[in-house]
Amino acid sequence: MGDPVHDAVVVGSGAGGAPVALALAREGFSVLVLEKGRRYSSDQFVHDEIATVRRDFFVPSVADDPHVLVREGEPKGNRSTFGWIATCVGGGTVHMAGHFYRLHPVDFRMASEFGRSREIPLADWPLRYEDLEPWYALAEREIGVAGSAGANPFDPPRSGEYPLPPVETHPAGAWIDDACAALGLHAFREARAILSRPYRERAACLYCDFCGSYGCEAGAKSSTLSSLVPDAEATGKCKVVERAAVFRIEVAPDGRATGCLYRDARGETHRIRARIVVLACSAIETARLLLLSKTPAFPDGLANSSGQVGRNLQFSSFTTGSGVFELASLDDARRDTILERHPFLGRSVQDFYRLPPGVSDLDKGGTLRFGFPHPNPIFRAIQLAHRGGWLAWGMELKERMEEHWHRTRTIEFETFADFLPNPGTYVDLDPDTNDARGEPAARIHLAVPEHHARAGRFLQEKGLEILDKAGAHRLDRGETAGTTGHLVHGTCRAGTDPRDSVLDPEGRAHDVPNLYVTDGAYFPTAGGVATTLTILANSFRIADRILERARRGDFR
Repeated sequence: MGDPVHDAVVVGSGAGGAPVALALAREGFSVLVLEKGRRYSSDQFVHDEIATVRRDFFVPSVADDPHVLVREGEPKGNRSTFGWIATCVGGGTVHMAGHFYRLHPVDFRMASEFGRSREIPLADWPLRYEDLEPWYALAEREIGVAGSAGANPFDPPRSGEYPLPPVETHPAGAWIDDACAALGLHAFREARAILSRPYRERAACLYCDFCGSYGCEAGAKSSTLSSLVPDAEATGKCKVVERAAVFRIEVAPDGRATGCLYRDARGETHRIRARIVVLACSAIETARLLLLSKTPAFPDGLANSSGQVGRNLQFSSFTTGSGVFELASLDDARRDTILERHPFLGRSVQDFYRLPPGVSDLDKGGTLRFGFPHPNPIFRAIQLAHRGGWLAWGMELKERMEEHWHRTRTIEFETFADFLPNPGTYVDLDPDTNDARGEPAARIHLAVPEHHARAGRFLQEKGLEILDKAGAHRLDRGETAGTTGHLVHGTCRAGTDPRDSVLDPEGRAHDVPNLYVTDGAYFPTAGGVATTLTILANSFRIADRILERARRGDFR
C-alpha cells in the first residue's frame, strides 16, 4: 500500500494554522498538522526567566535554526533570533501577552488612502473590514477573549459582545483614565486573550506576574495550544505531529501541490501526501519554505512567478516611554494605590490612529498601550544598566536597581504602529548559513522608512504627556521607531493581480491551485495594532473558502 493521502496538511499550529485545522476537521476532513517545535504540557510552564526566556524554550537557538539579519547600511548579516516568534505547538500564542485588537477599516485600504510609490509600495487588502468582521467574532468566541464592546470609542463596528467580561485591572489604571480625560483623550480597557472566568472547561486567570513571554500553567491564556488544537484533536479527524521540520513542498507535473517532506527529531525524512497544503509557519518561515521548494516550473521558488515571495516584509514599528512615580513623594492614598499587587494595568489609547496633518507625509499613527514593566529581573537590570545612553555598572547600577524596585514604581507605554513595506525590507535565503538540518537559513533585510521616526516621535510625546498628567515625577524616553521582531507580515501578499501578489483573496496561491497561506504572510499591510487576532480571524475565513471549494469538488 502507498502512503495515505490526507485531505489537508497544515504546516504550523499557531494563530495561522490552528483555526484552519479545526474548521476543516469539524467538517470531516482528515487533517495532519506538522509542527517544527515541541509540544509542551502545563507543568513545563514555569516562572524561570533563564530557562524559559533566555534559552531555546520557545525560540530556537541561532546554532540550530538561525535567521540572518542584515540591517540597512551593513555589509553583511549576523546570525540572530530576530523574526522568530516561536517553535512549539501553539506557536507564538503560547507566550503572547494577549493584547487583542481588531484592525481598523483604514488598515484595509492603505493604498487608496495614502497612495503608492516605488519607495513605499502600499496596497489595499482584497477584502474590507466588513468582510472579516464575522470571523473576528468567531475567533474571539473560539479561543476566549475578555473585553467590553464599546469601551473604545474608536473601535470599528462589531456584531456582538465579547464572550467574556474584561479581566481585572490595577487601580492605577484610573490614573491613565483621568489623565486622558483631562487631555481630551480616550483611554480604554483593551481586550485580552485571557479568560476572566472559567470558559469551555478551562480555568480563569490566576493574575500571576509572569504572563507575556511565558506559557500559562492554568490554561487561562487563550493560546491555540489551550483552545483550538485540543478542539481539533477532539474531532478524531486531526493529528498533530511535533518536531516535524518541513523543508519542501512537493508539486505534481500538473502544477498542484501533492504534499511535503519533513525531517523528524532523529533526522529521518518523511513524505506526506495531501489534497490541500496549508502554510502557516510565520511570514518569514512560510516565505523561506516556498523559496526552498524550487521546481523546474518555479526556479525562483514555489508560487513565485510574480517575484513577490519574501517581498513586502513588515513588522510593527515600536516606540516606548515611561513615567516614574517616587513613593516618598506620593500621598498615602496614591502610594497605597500604586503599591497594590496586580499584573495588568490594561489601558490603551487610539486617539492618534490617524496623525494630525504635518507630522509626516502619511498621516497614519497607531495604538498606545500602557502597562507595568515586565518583572523579569535580568531583563530589567539590563535595561537599567543601559538607561541614559551609557552603560552603568557597580555602585551606579546597584543604585538604579535599588531605586527601581524599592523607591519608585513605573508605568510604561509601547506603541503598535504601521511598519511600511519598502524595497529594502524583505526575506530571501542566505547563501552561506544553513540550519542544523543543512537547509539555507532565512536572511532578513531590514530598512526603516523615515515615517516610522516621525510617527514614533509624535506618539512618544503623546504618551509622555499622558504620564506627566497622571502625576509621574520623572519621564523617560525609551526607544523611538524601533522594530518588533515578533509581529511579522506581508511576504506572500494577497491581491487580485497575480503580477504583483502571491495569493488570491481566498489565501490560495495564484500559481498553485491547492496551496494556501493562512499566517501573517497574507497581509498586504500590517496595521496599527498587534495582529494576532487578525491572523486567527483570517485563517477561519480562509478555511470557510476552502470548504466552499471542497463542496464543489475542487480537491477530489
